[in-house]
Amino acid sequence: MRITHGFRPLGTPHAVTIGNFDGLHLGHQAMLARLCEVAHARSLPACVLSFEPHPREFFAPDQAPARLSSLREKAEYLRQFGIDRLHVFRFDRAFSALSAETFVEQVLSHTLQARYVLVGDDFRYGAKRAGDFTSLQAAGRQFGIDTEFLPTVKVAGDRSSSTAVRAALAAGDLDQAARLLGRPYSISGRVVHGDKLGRGIGFPTANLQLKHNRPPLMGIFAVEVCGLNGQILPGAASLGKRPTVKNPDAVPVLEVHLFDFDAEIYGRRIRVDFLHKLRDEKKYADLDSLVAQIKLDVDHAKHFLAQHTLNPRRHA
Repeated sequence: MRITHGFRPLGTPHAVTIGNFDGLHLGHQAMLARLCEVAHARSLPACVLSFEPHPREFFAPDQAPARLSSLREKAEYLRQFGIDRLHVFRFDRAFSALSAETFVEQVLSHTLQARYVLVGDDFRYGAKRAGDFTSLQAAGRQFGIDTEFLPTVKVAGDRSSSTAVRAALAAGDLDQAARLLGRPYSISGRVVHGDKLGRGIGFPTANLQLKHNRPPLMGIFAVEVCGLNGQILPGAASLGKRPTVKNPDAVPVLEVHLFDFDAEIYGRRIRVDFLHKLRDEKKYADLDSLVAQIKLDVDHAKHFLAQHTLNPRRHA
């Protein structure tokens, strides 16, 4: 899959869908499946048009929702779903000021050379979100672009959306998040050096470099780790500010203790699948109390994972 940027024309017609695709939940997956179906039938490359930063991060960074996936994670999922190109526009003041008409002409027609555009039923575009599907249809006819919208996807009566996934994660309902995503929620990243506290207390951890300082979930979890020699490895993870050893303003850290594992993995890129929340973070009176709780957490995680049946469709 190719990743391209900016207003330079791509040089070939594309079938296009538009969105932030944060988390790639089942609603997104239905969009991608339909896009690939039409692209294949018309012998066109399938292209996802997305934006960085998320528009809500640009307009109100303090109120923007937590990211479910980094751009790299998003790109990896898109590749797995058979997308040929991810085209990313920088969402800045100039881009946000494009009128709906200019967006269709300059972005869809001139840059992406779209021949088909698929959007969700709540799609809005252009300055002040002035454009909707009706106006997209009309503009599409002018520029030779076929348009289609896909209705909302529901899972057990609940709308599959990034907002719903965030709500489930914030509530610690990882089963509901997995139902909306079609897979366990995960965070991928490169293993970096930490402060070595875990090793010193008998629970060495792999520390992941987080791309954003506001993860959508916090606490202590039973997890599985993929990306190390084709294996799926069980573990317990802490995602948070470590209140016993750090100040309240500390940047969140993801630390994973892998059971019965002792190998150097610094610099390796891994994926952490969150399967079950064990508890919230808590500040303990001293390090001994923290160590005692970690031992309990590890035991609880091992018990949960022993009962957990691996999904044969998942891979490392």
